[in-house]
Amino acid sequence: MNYFRTALLLAAMTALFMGLGFFIGGQSGMMIAFVIAAGMNLFSYWNSDKMVLRMHHAVEANERQAPELFAMVRELAARADLPMPKVYLIDNPQPNAFATGRNPQNAAVAATTGLLNSLSREEVAGVMAHELAHVKNHDTLIMTITATIAGAISMLANFAFFFGGNRDNNNPLGFVGVIVMMIVAPMAAMLVQMAISRTREYAADRMGAEICGNPIWLASALDKIAGGAARIHNPDAERNPATAHMFIINPLSGERMDNLFSTHPNTENRIRALREMASGGGGGARFEGPVRADPPGPWGRRGTGTGGTRADGPASRGPWG
Repeated sequence: MNYFRTALLLAAMTALFMGLGFFIGGQSGMMIAFVIAAGMNLFSYWNSDKMVLRMHHAVEANERQAPELFAMVRELAARADLPMPKVYLIDNPQPNAFATGRNPQNAAVAATTGLLNSLSREEVAGVMAHELAHVKNHDTLIMTITATIAGAISMLANFAFFFGGNRDNNNPLGFVGVIVMMIVAPMAAMLVQMAISRTREYAADRMGAEICGNPIWLASALDKIAGGAARIHNPDAERNPATAHMFIINPLSGERMDNLFSTHPNTENRIRALREMASGGGGGARFEGPVRADPPGPWGRRGTGTGGTRADGPASRGPWG
């Protein structure tokens, strides 16, 4: 159902883009809009991961620089039946993380130093599993496409001011209609983009919990990350708000409500769903607190501190301490 909804929302975004092109320049305008969209999507398909990582000053880490994080991601990727992604570190005090890449063979996961410094080993595992779920679900490509089309819609809306009032462009509403479209089209695109983002976050939460083996770890991580994101400013994210939907928690200030203008579901709703999953109320297997000693989790038994409910004990930190 989530994939069907995502497909419908992507179709709506595409239709909005093509409709705006027709509104501006008739059939020729629609064809020009199509060519622009195709070119932007082709460029984004091959280069979006590099662009996003550069925007946030992410630095690729190797196994020597981040041994425990690297080993954790490798084991989680194996559990998810995924190739080993590249691992990036972002020198930023705000706890957060995201995944990018056009497919699982060209994927990357990035974590901030704030995430690694403030979360326990198990919570970090939950976050990395969530990001790997995005990779497995091909969400990183979907998010790139929607962001690209949304940007193109905004660009065309600006063009409408200069070219949309021509009486030969088959626009039945004239200049007033152009003004309306300049306002409505970007807002509609933003709403569709956010709806897609929120749909995929719930799916990634569930799959991430299955990958790491304990929904409570991810639930506890979301609680801590949300608190940290609310307190700690992220200047790179503020300069590049179009990438906000890629993070596990919205890195921008002032986005704390689960409404039409939020890029993420309400964090409390996500935590509640994960706790229901852990107790067997989410339609899946029941999870009984921390992973049993035999077999251990992929990150060992150090620093669990869960007490069966939370992973908020003393953190066992790898490359971060």
